[in-house]
Amino acid sequence: MNIYAVLIIIFILSVYLTKTLADILNVQNISNKIPRAFSGFYNKEKYAKAQSYLKARTKFSLVLSTFMLAVTIIFILIGGFNFVDDIAVSFGFGDIATGLIFAGIILFAAEILQIPFSAYSVFAIEEKFGFNRMKVKTFIADLVKGWIVGAIIGAALFSAVLWLFTNVEKYAWVYAFAAVVVFEVLITFIYPAVIMPLFNKFTPLEKGRLRLSIERYAKRENFKMKGLFKMDNSKRSTKSNAFFAGFGRFRRIVLFDTLIKNHTVDELVSVLAHEMGHFKLGHIKKSMLLSFVVTGVMFFIFSLVINQPWFYDAFLMNNQPVYAGIIFFTFWYSPLSLLLGIFLSSMSRKHEYAADAYAVSTYKKPRAMTSALKKLSVDNLSNLYPHKFKVFLEYSHPPTLERIEAIKKIKIK
Repeated sequence: MNIYAVLIIIFILSVYLTKTLADILNVQNISNKIPRAFSGFYNKEKYAKAQSYLKARTKFSLVLSTFMLAVTIIFILIGGFNFVDDIAVSFGFGDIATGLIFAGIILFAAEILQIPFSAYSVFAIEEKFGFNRMKVKTFIADLVKGWIVGAIIGAALFSAVLWLFTNVEKYAWVYAFAAVVVFEVLITFIYPAVIMPLFNKFTPLEKGRLRLSIERYAKRENFKMKGLFKMDNSKRSTKSNAFFAGFGRFRRIVLFDTLIKNHTVDELVSVLAHEMGHFKLGHIKKSMLLSFVVTGVMFFIFSLVINQPWFYDAFLMNNQPVYAGIIFFTFWYSPLSLLLGIFLSSMSRKHEYAADAYAVSTYKKPRAMTSALKKLSVDNLSNLYPHKFKVFLEYSHPPTLERIEAIKKIKIK
């Protein structure tokens, strides 16, 4: 084992240990005291269930991450990547096809290894805590469809990047960056209309008070959209949510059927007003722009190391194929990715506060907003006392109690 292999293992371990520490501190931060703000929403039995759910999910996450860490390190040390490369090369195809075989074997093997864990998560943990509604048939169908969609999208993007770095001598990273940006924009439009319906059924929200209230609010805020839809999330889980998809006049508002069932009209409009706030305040565009900047930096760094022998020595490779370098870069990049994730999460939390303020200021019903947040937390058994380090490291949304306190301070004109 060379010094570079030691270094990459240190990188992998550092990310693992940082996230593990956050999980351990998060569980230790559990409080048996029901917050005063949740009086009437949580009883002792339900609250204890939420604590048990957090412990179960954390334990499961630690087992999975430890297992995958062990498999990854062992695979590197026994020269597994070089072995897979020998298999891919043995077919005698060109660089693109060989690269797809190499990446396909590794990624598919990782998917196969995680199937038992995914099944346990759904049919043991989620089932135990009353969330799961998924049948085995649906679970298998989701896996297969996910693999097919992922293979098509992944193969197209991987092939484009590989071809550019193999055939373009100068500024390949610039062209690869441009290709990825165009690809991501296209997927943004295609995803809600083509991919999402493969997994869930979307039906127009029926006429009634809810639809009328949403349309009135959207019109008042000059928010154009293609339609209001209800998604059949109940066939998989009792958890609830809402989201927007698409851009411009193609924007869709999607409500989980479980969300509609458990909330009042004012609460639902408040939730959607929050989502509209993200668009009105430019959060979506800012996030996409920042994502593009990060992608550009990533490709630039990749262009600097792609031809360096040490870059491949870390994985005990005999050769230096670019397609392997694309996979290896995800390992080398992991510490920086963790740091960038902290920054992006921090920005996202600020956006959530701003969207809350927008919803309360425009819909002018703060009680409905706070009530919606409380119900969502209870229905999803969310952790009300996350550790600050866990929030700092991973949370894209502020803790519910902090959001509620911030809403109380908003002055409505």
